[in-house]
Amino acid sequence: MVIRKAKVGDVEGMHKLINYYANKKEMLPRARNELYENIRDFFIVEEKGKIVACCALHVAWGDLAEVKAMAISPRWQRKGLGSTLLDKCFQEAVLLGIKKVFALTFKPQFFLKHGFKQVKRESLPHKIWSECINCPMFPDCNEVPMVKKITKRKG
Repeated sequence: MVIRKAKVGDVEGMHKLINYYANKKEMLPRARNELYENIRDFFIVEEKGKIVACCALHVAWGDLAEVKAMAISPRWQRKGLGSTLLDKCFQEAVLLGIKKVFALTFKPQFFLKHGFKQVKRESLPHKIWSECINCPMFPDCNEVPMVKKITKRKG
């Protein structure tokens, strides 16, 4: 198993995995062009040449980034891949000087286990809601906004 930054050749596998869950209304859909445009944001987990998990850290503002598009193949769930990908995002946030990360999620329990706190939508900058206008679930979305402060790790 390999965990690495995504490459353009990974987009088809990422698209298939993310939209598998989007079709089940468990996460938001992502268009191929969005994945290509944001490829540098993504980490992937690859097993025998197949994408089995992905997650992105997308910088939203000077001190704020979003953890988004986390998807783990059903066969690979409950094996720590989500936690590992989230940790990669935290490490990158530290390197980038990000002070807070947020997630908009249908699965808040996972993020609560990793130190996120639920917040009011209004507490997040308006800029982050620009994607919502194009979302098929707008305006009746039930995503839960969550935030975590990032601290530099010692060692």
